Amino acid sequence: MVSDPPRRPGRTRRLLSLPHAELRLQHRVVHGYRRAYRVAGEGPALVLIHGIGDSSATWADLIPDLARSHTVIAPDLLGHGSSDKPRADYSVAAYANGVRDLLTTLDIESATLVGHSLGGGVAMQFAYQFPERTERLILVSAGGVGGEVNPVLRAVSLPGAHLMLSALRLPGMRLQVGIFLRLMRLLDTDLGQDAPELLNLVDALPDATSRSAFIRTLRAVVDWRGQAVTMLDRCYLTEGMPTMLLWGDRDSVVPVRHAYGAHQAMPGSRLEIFEGAGHFPFHSDPARFLDLVEEFTSTTSPADWSREHWRELLRAGRPGTTAGRPDTAHNRAVERDLREASERSAT
Repeated sequence: MVSDPPRRPGRTRRLLSLPHAELRLQHRVVHGYRRAYRVAGEGPALVLIHGIGDSSATWADLIPDLARSHTVIAPDLLGHGSSDKPRADYSVAAYANGVRDLLTTLDIESATLVGHSLGGGVAMQFAYQFPERTERLILVSAGGVGGEVNPVLRAVSLPGAHLMLSALRLPGMRLQVGIFLRLMRLLDTDLGQDAPELLNLVDALPDATSRSAFIRTLRAVVDWRGQAVTMLDRCYLTEGMPTMLLWGDRDSVVPVRHAYGAHQAMPGSRLEIFEGAGHFPFHSDPARFLDLVEEFTSTTSPADWSREHWRELLRAGRPGTTAGRPDTAHNRAVERDLREASERSAT
């Protein structure tokens, strides 16, 4: 279903705060690599997965409220934030494995996953690889459900990206980028909606190791044509799993049309659009974001996964197929959309 955003003129919500010590980064060594994470609260597990170039700090203002009723775990993905940045596998599937392994070390058997941007793709991949450990999905401006992506990210996937990103560290470049982004904001462009967050991404790449990890991660999911990984062909497997999509209608990174496509492909999913928000709707309207997450987790039951149900879904295939064979009349349009979205899948 698609819900119109409630009208809340002038509505405010005072966000809670936790002592700094309770939100400080902790670390676990998994497979020889140090992985940073934040954890707070008690109750059902809620895992917050950030986007590319970001870190668990993006959720810091929201964690205290969410921790009132959940055990909140917010990792720094490998190659990001304060986690190690080795020359390693930065594919979506590898990230899903990393989230599983970290949760296992923390004695978390199952959780509701909240994924933003790349983190949304990781959350979907986690649900595909480990459905028995996934209670709900909350996808925020998620990658992996369409081909379009901001041209800047396509450019960074090309050869020479190291030089391009290194140039951002030259004296005066940060100031120039900041002026450009402020101008985009003054002109009320979609890109300008996320100016502060985009400037933070520049600051998140201070050295060659960070830049290399960023480029490896990006090239695993994006090429010069756009997003190169999709979960659209397996979205039907979310049947029976409570799923909510949250999107800004002015997202310049992952267009809002992807939200409608994902909503259609995910049986029983719920779609909430944040009017006037860009790629970070949980920053633009944190109060509404918190209300939606709390309401969704409290009014839905965790997915009741079974091997038999999974087998039935796989054998039936996507809607428009019969016993795994395409229904040509229905499937031409679906297959065309899937080809346009991606020519390969995250496996």
